[in-house]
Amino acid sequence: MSEQRYYEDVTEGMELPTATRSVGTTQMFLYSAVTRNAHRIHYDEKYAQTERLPTILVHGPLQGAQLSAFVTAWMGPKGFLKKFAYSNRGMAFPGEPLTLKGRVLKKHSMDGRPAVDLEVWEENAKGERLVPASATVLLPARALT
Repeated sequence: MSEQRYYEDVTEGMELPTATRSVGTTQMFLYSAVTRNAHRIHYDEKYAQTERLPTILVHGPLQGAQLSAFVTAWMGPKGFLKKFAYSNRGMAFPGEPLTLKGRVLKKHSMDGRPAVDLEVWEENAKGERLVPASATVLLPARALT
């Protein structure tokens, strides 16, 4: 369980603690199975090379799921993920370190509740942003609890 984040503790411009993930081929196989994604670029290296790829690719939606989990872990169990959007802009490969980063863009009120807009992204080891994303989370306020 992650630590609870409160609206009063958040400042615009603050950075989220980074996290590093590595997607393995077993996780990719299971993700393919649960999403019914049988595209060979995610499990057949020889086929991926015929598509001019250096090796198999990590699923784009899996990368988006990792970013949304990064946001929900940051906000804590009493937070609510109101909006989330991501875009795959680069290729991730199994076994490579992927760093998840983010920052607070804006604090405001949404639907009468304290809200925070975030910019989050996934980088590869070269520092290239592979998956930029945005999120709006509703956080509890100490004054209201």
